[in-house]
Amino acid sequence: MPWWFFRRRSRPAASQTAPAAASGWQLGEVALPRLHGSRRYLQEQPYLLPKDLGEVNRLDFQHYILRAVLRGNYLAPIQQPRRILDVGCGTGQWAFELAHQFPQAQVVGLDLEQVKAATSPPPNYRFVQGDILQGLPFDDNSFDFVHQRLLVLAIPQAAWPDAVQELVRVTSPGGWVELVEASIAPKDLTPSGPVTQRLFGLGGELAALRGIDSEGVVARSLDYYLSETGLVNIERCQIEVPVGEWGGRLGSLMALNFREGAKALSAPIAHRFAITEQEVATAIEEMLQEFNRYHTQYSYIVAYGQKAC
Repeated sequence: MPWWFFRRRSRPAASQTAPAAASGWQLGEVALPRLHGSRRYLQEQPYLLPKDLGEVNRLDFQHYILRAVLRGNYLAPIQQPRRILDVGCGTGQWAFELAHQFPQAQVVGLDLEQVKAATSPPPNYRFVQGDILQGLPFDDNSFDFVHQRLLVLAIPQAAWPDAVQELVRVTSPGGWVELVEASIAPKDLTPSGPVTQRLFGLGGELAALRGIDSEGVVARSLDYYLSETGLVNIERCQIEVPVGEWGGRLGSLMALNFREGAKALSAPIAHRFAITEQEVATAIEEMLQEFNRYHTQYSYIVAYGQKAC
């Protein structure tokens, strides 16, 4: 299918094209449908992905992929942390596993809302409702390990330096902060085909309208953000991952993750750019074929640093 099948049938209303504010996004600037079919989206936040059962399943699935990619749940050289914080904890799966790994530690998961009620959470885990963009509801120097993963679609680009500073504020002297991110820029899927490029391009345009990084700047700047806060012993690691059946089991899992993520964004893309969801669905299937045709790869960036004693 040629890339130009993404033809825009009408221009968006002027009220939807207001420039982003200095903070990156303001309520109502670029509205998403709150409910679209069975998908539920947040109107009050810049976050692009849904908050619903389908996204819960994808996040859990993505967690297992990342654990395989990183060969564990973290890269920072933590020892025996007493308090652990996971910012943007999603389903809580990462935090649950850390709670089991460090039973002597108190593990806290923070997110906008609790998306999955655990039937039997670890006894040393608790959920706290909060928003990194509004500041963390914890005292200074509260945690020995602060973890934040894949919030590039939730934190406006302009807000990243302050958000990382807030992570460092609640980290104890000698403690570690770890960031894990990726890019939604088409150029960061290499090599990739024209439909893949166009699909990611539309997603990037939608993200940019809400102040979210669409050029991969955040992922490439993680170590810089950490250094600007005064952290020491900073390390940065870039991990290349195959996408598509050509890459074996991990590549197949990555392709499935991309498919489900793209499906989650299909309604906002169709809504914004006046194309049909069927066209987006067809493009997603073509994207999967292009992954194999071009042997596409994708990068995850991990950066961590230590708060000076």
